[in-house]
Amino acid sequence: MIGLWYEDHEVGQTASLGAHRFTREAILDFARRFDPQPFHLDEAAAAKSIFGGLCASGWHTVSVSMRLLVDGRRAQRKALATDGEKPPPLGLGRGVRDLRWPAPVRPGDVIAFSLRVESLRETRRPDWGLIGMRIVGVNQDGREVCAYTLMGLAARRPA
Repeated sequence: MIGLWYEDHEVGQTASLGAHRFTREAILDFARRFDPQPFHLDEAAAAKSIFGGLCASGWHTVSVSMRLLVDGRRAQRKALATDGEKPPPLGLGRGVRDLRWPAPVRPGDVIAFSLRVESLRETRRPDWGLIGMRIVGVNQDGREVCAYTLMGLAARRPA
């Protein structure tokens, strides 16, 4: 994982966020709760859809990637605290750009998520910087299933 402070980031840096297996049960549960479209809920309806079978909601896929990112950051913060260092204040998201789902996520698929730092920008607040990170999810066959650019504020190291 890339560091937590703004200064820890360089354009072009990459990191693995981890992988997640999408189960049929989790796909159905997410769909029932948040995206109740037939191709996410019903195998017969999904078979007749453009997808040709049951698939996860794109929002489910993005939510998993965010969970992996947050869990990784949480582990980094804990490690810093264990080493006696004060972690930076929590950053926050400033938006998402260029979100796409080029291929469906099927039950049993294992999606590996990674990030690449695409941009670094100063802000009007000298204690924060803006980072653009491209997050990509790839299935076990090497096919991209999810991609988006997350814009987030990160604290700057004190002088």
